[in-house]
Amino acid sequence: MSKGIGRLISFGIAKESSRGTAPGSATYYIPFQDLSLEEKQNLAQDAQSYGVIEETTGASKVKEWAEGILKAMIGDKHFPLVLYSLFGALATTDNADSDPTVKDHTINVAQSAQHQSLGFYLDDPIAGQDYIHALGVVDSLAVNYERGKFIDYEAKLKAKKGATATLTPSITTENKFLSQHLTFKLASNQAGLDGASPLSIKSLKLNISQNIEDDDVLGSAAPADFLTKSFVIEGELEAILQNESDFKTQFLANSAKAMRVHLKNTDVTMGSVANPEVKIDLYKVIFKELNKPVKIGDVMMQTLSFKAHYSISDSKMVQITCVNTVASY
Repeated sequence: MSKGIGRLISFGIAKESSRGTAPGSATYYIPFQDLSLEEKQNLAQDAQSYGVIEETTGASKVKEWAEGILKAMIGDKHFPLVLYSLFGALATTDNADSDPTVKDHTINVAQSAQHQSLGFYLDDPIAGQDYIHALGVVDSLAVNYERGKFIDYEAKLKAKKGATATLTPSITTENKFLSQHLTFKLASNQAGLDGASPLSIKSLKLNISQNIEDDDVLGSAAPADFLTKSFVIEGELEAILQNESDFKTQFLANSAKAMRVHLKNTDVTMGSVANPEVKIDLYKVIFKELNKPVKIGDVMMQTLSFKAHYSISDSKMVQITCVNTVASY
């Protein structure tokens, strides 16, 4: 009997050109930290009376699907595809770099209940059986920006039940991002973010959800689709308490701010002068809560929670720009 450890498992993703039909092979195999993609089922219990006191006489399957989580470092090539599934809209243009191989991928929220679907690919040499899951979606995403670490994320996944396959994985080589690659800014509006001064923060977490609902229908045990109900972005940051103007003033005034969380790996050059980037602009952020506990032996810290809102004047809540050498998604 074959035995092994989790490091032997490979997981990949690919864009579905036809919703619900996964390509035959993955575009990106993602080095991951944690993974679960489990088959799920709901059963209808036969609890009729048969003249005995035992509660049930059987159970029949009425729903089957797969769900799980993926935790991985942000890679400059595969991560835009993860964001594409979550946000639903992506446009590619040439970067300002003179090298035409460097591209800007701009990601926005699609005003639709159907965001981009993916194929999920699970290569399992331990169990000896590989699977392809069609109609894969990213339900939610938590991005963690922590000191002294690679920047990583955790994605909640849903898909149809897996179909058996024979896969030959090849792990994608990508540029990654460290905590020193981050710049954080606030401004009165998104147009002012370029000229705003960076603020020092200790940590940051963004939680993004499209609140997926399974489209369960009569005539099938598999969901017909996974549909977006609402798009929500919330977060929390930690910073040293050094003045009131950085955060407390905005919190007390309940004033909206534009926020930029910008990863730029300046250790890597693409083309002439370009660098791998993941730039997240939130157009209207309001701080919800401020905590600054006093610990007499420690440096004074402050923790703030916030929520992003749709900006009517900008017709946008969020926009993400990723810079890499992928020609298209």
